[in-house]
Amino acid sequence: MTTTPLRKDAARNWERIVETGRRYVEEGRPLQLNDVARAASIGVATVYRHFPTPEALLETVAAPALEALAEHAERALADPDAWPALRGFLAAGIEAQLTDASLPPVFAAPADALTSTTELKQRLTGRFGRLLDRAHAAGLIDPGVSERDLMSLMCGLAYAVNVQPGLGAAERGATGRRYLDLLLAGLRRS
Repeated sequence: MTTTPLRKDAARNWERIVETGRRYVEEGRPLQLNDVARAASIGVATVYRHFPTPEALLETVAAPALEALAEHAERALADPDAWPALRGFLAAGIEAQLTDASLPPVFAAPADALTSTTELKQRLTGRFGRLLDRAHAAGLIDPGVSERDLMSLMCGLAYAVNVQPGLGAAERGATGRRYLDLLLAGLRRS
């Protein structure tokens, strides 16, 4: 599907809305579209024309990180060694969830507001499924562990790190990697 490119002023407005939305997400502020419009110095109607719901704006903010994870999964599939490929992808997933506050709520949402988000998630989970299948086929991970299990556990690891008070960015990353290593040690078959 092709879309008509935005006029320059509309494209600038779109960028300002997304930048303001990202700032709100990073600051832990709710994405109220009227507030975003005010903060971006853009009319409310313009914001709603671009983003009919706060969820649509949140998913737009999260899209680059989702795309990067899908690309990371594709590169991991090129690695002939199934275990480092899976572990590296999961480490990138934890890192992304810990550094991009838009990802956890987008992953946790029961439905997507944008078709493009659904497509990105399907591409990401398809590649992740292939990575997990390779690890299963190589006998490296408990065959009872499903894609859904591991996705829920990854979100749980990110949550466990995020609820700890006083951790700086470096400490959060190190804690996330340590939790991932603990989880994988429990799932790995020798």
